Amino acid sequence: MITKIINKLEYLVVWAQDKLTNKQFIFLSSVLVGISSAFAVIVLKTFAHWVFRFATYVNFHVNFFKVGLLKIMLPVIGIMLTVFVVKRFLGGTIEKGTSQILYAVAKKASIIPRKQMYAQIATSSLTVGLGGSAGLESPIVITGAAFGSNYAQKYSLNYKDRTLLIGCGVAAGIAAAFNAPIAGVLFAIEVLLVDVSISAFTPIMIAAATGALVSAMVLDETILLNFTGRQTFNYHNIPYYILLGILTGFVAIFYARNFQKTEHFFSRIKISPYKKAFFGASILALLIFIFPTLFGEGYESIKTLSESDPGQLLENTLFSDFRNNNWALLAFVGCSFMLKAFATGITLGSGGNGGNFAPSLFLGSYVGFFFSKFLNLTGLTKLPVSNFTMVGMAGILSGLFHAPMTAIFLIAEITGGYGLMIPLMIVSSISFAISKSFEKHSLDVKSLARKGHAFTSNKDTNVLSTLDTNTIIQTDYLTISADENLEKLVDLISHSNQVIFAVVNKEKQLLGIVHFNDIREIIFNPYRVKYTLVKEIMKTSIDIIYPTDSMEIVMDKFEKTRVSFLPVLKNGIYYGFISKSIALEAYRTKLRSMTIE
Repeated sequence: MITKIINKLEYLVVWAQDKLTNKQFIFLSSVLVGISSAFAVIVLKTFAHWVFRFATYVNFHVNFFKVGLLKIMLPVIGIMLTVFVVKRFLGGTIEKGTSQILYAVAKKASIIPRKQMYAQIATSSLTVGLGGSAGLESPIVITGAAFGSNYAQKYSLNYKDRTLLIGCGVAAGIAAAFNAPIAGVLFAIEVLLVDVSISAFTPIMIAAATGALVSAMVLDETILLNFTGRQTFNYHNIPYYILLGILTGFVAIFYARNFQKTEHFFSRIKISPYKKAFFGASILALLIFIFPTLFGEGYESIKTLSESDPGQLLENTLFSDFRNNNWALLAFVGCSFMLKAFATGITLGSGGNGGNFAPSLFLGSYVGFFFSKFLNLTGLTKLPVSNFTMVGMAGILSGLFHAPMTAIFLIAEITGGYGLMIPLMIVSSISFAISKSFEKHSLDVKSLARKGHAFTSNKDTNVLSTLDTNTIIQTDYLTISADENLEKLVDLISHSNQVIFAVVNKEKQLLGIVHFNDIREIIFNPYRVKYTLVKEIMKTSIDIIYPTDSMEIVMDKFEKTRVSFLPVLKNGIYYGFISKSIALEAYRTKLRSMTIE
């Protein structure tokens, strides 16, 4: 029955593609991709929510040293099951993090493997749904991108349209996960797509609106992260928001570095995947035993912090006797956010699947609460704790993902208005500036940077990183010996289109280069041409290009030397030349192909 429905829908899409213009079909496609992404969100969020509710219920009725045994065991089960699914059904590996979308767009013609349409849902629901300390948004984004890419492939759309529909899937996923369509659009454009023209906004906005609408219609709003306790913004608190921006910037750096250290620690352990999963999950279970707030996404505890009785966090924990002690609560919150980087690193490093989007919001809310509550308890001032809790999320999100606009509008949308726009702008921009100063790449892009595939907010760098130096090396240039006189060189010039020559020895080792401009003054002097040797006028101080150099390095050398040609050596032997004009033409061609219109 389901197969028949799917076949009927596919027939209708094919019919629409034949009847509509390309732009109209893209609009229709953005709606369909948005609906698909929204249902992926609904499945993931609902599963994670009900597992959390079930674990909380059992935790309340079956105590184990005041902490539910089930809540400790579930993450172990979840990570072990994730490893089993990956090994048994997904070929033994699964890509994690949104950086793979960047790589697919730039290096794989926006082709995302079909298995990503279900692999992320299956594995992240087991890991995070059963209590792993990570987020569902990254798997949601990858799933949405996979829907967009595979939809475009099915209907034979070109590279630009595939990339655009990837953006639609990403925007719809974020919009549906938070009921925040503007944030979805900004995330797709600010974080993932290299370059988008204004006209490309329309399909992405349609997809984001569709995702948010479907989510609002189907998904229980209590499952989504939203707030009702926002207080009026007081401009007298601006100095404290500036301090919060500085604090969140440095905490974002702390999180990024320790998360990666933890993840790398597990990657270096040479034991079977199941043993590694059990080892890591056991450590995570111990952390959750002491700090139950590290269980799952942590969105329920974020809501608790922003409400009037944050002491609820200590209920059913080892510290429940201190439920009404503000200093004990503050210490608990401080330890929780300091340990979050390690908990998430353990979850993903030991074999689980998830992302850092939810942890960044968890961390930001805890930092904002800790900062404002601490100042209030010291009697130095009286700050609106709920406001700082919400704004802190924007600070960490901006610092970790280098996405201040996404952070600002996401928190504005989930808090139900734009009353906190000024502090959101202050905290996000300061946190971003500090994080960017110490970390060149955002958290998700770091893994690409280590492999030499870095993507940044610099469009030129992004485009250059997608070009292969080998494709623009010209190897058919004539060469000359250093001991030849200029008569030989003049003859070569008169019978070729070359203006530059490599001077080599018998072993083809590069000794120098000669440009036509170097002999322009003496070329009409027969005596000097006959008795001047090439080695007398060749340039020996030259910059060298190697085939392994990135295009960014190549263009930097052209900029530094201000020449039009650079020689290439391969294995120490002269190999050819790179022309600056050809390099620039390759850049312009690639830029045109990557610009989504």
